[in-house]
Amino acid sequence: MTSWNKMFTQDSCSPIMEQLMFFHDHTLMIILMITMLVSFFMASLFKNKFYNRYLLEGQKIELIWTILPAITLIFIALPSLRLLYLIDEINNPLISIKSIGHQWYWSYEYSDFKNFEFDSYMSTLSDFKPFSFRLLDVDNRSPLPFNSQIRMIATSADVIHSWTIPSLGVKIDATPGRLNQISFFLNRSGLFFGQCSEICGANHSFMPIVIESISPKNFMKWVNKFS
Repeated sequence: MTSWNKMFTQDSCSPIMEQLMFFHDHTLMIILMITMLVSFFMASLFKNKFYNRYLLEGQKIELIWTILPAITLIFIALPSLRLLYLIDEINNPLISIKSIGHQWYWSYEYSDFKNFEFDSYMSTLSDFKPFSFRLLDVDNRSPLPFNSQIRMIATSADVIHSWTIPSLGVKIDATPGRLNQISFFLNRSGLFFGQCSEICGANHSFMPIVIESISPKNFMKWVNKFS
């Protein structure tokens, strides 16, 4: 979970999110070093009323400030491309779940288990309990087993939506007439909250997503209730 005054990313609950956080810190350090270096040179220029004539149309300095940014971009691009490949990779999922976006709620299909489905609406104030989260909780949470590779298939019944769980590092567009897929791995139990991240209409901010990560044993007990 996160709070209104939190400055950094949410605590990760998947290997992909951990890699995203590492890449964020890696890029932030590079940007910080560039900012400090440029600030130092700018402060030096402001202090000195003279200038170096070799800086004007100098071939060496032109070569330096062309090569150095190119090397810097390589150090950012290579980890980024590696991470993009890992996010798009589908590694033999144990469970496939279909998420369908509607205006303005989500429906889920567990087709691997007798093809049952349910709708997930935002909880109303009358359904609230002391432990509920306002504007984030739903009436039907989506249970998933941890330590299992899961494939989420997203589509939409009306307009473009976006199925997003920040602590999982997952964001996938739900487009009408198209099936998009993404794979993730839950490495701990807990409740993980998300929201539609595509402006899909008047109630766009009122279609939350809740994943309930439970043990595989409890997950099978939950599945058996529908059989």
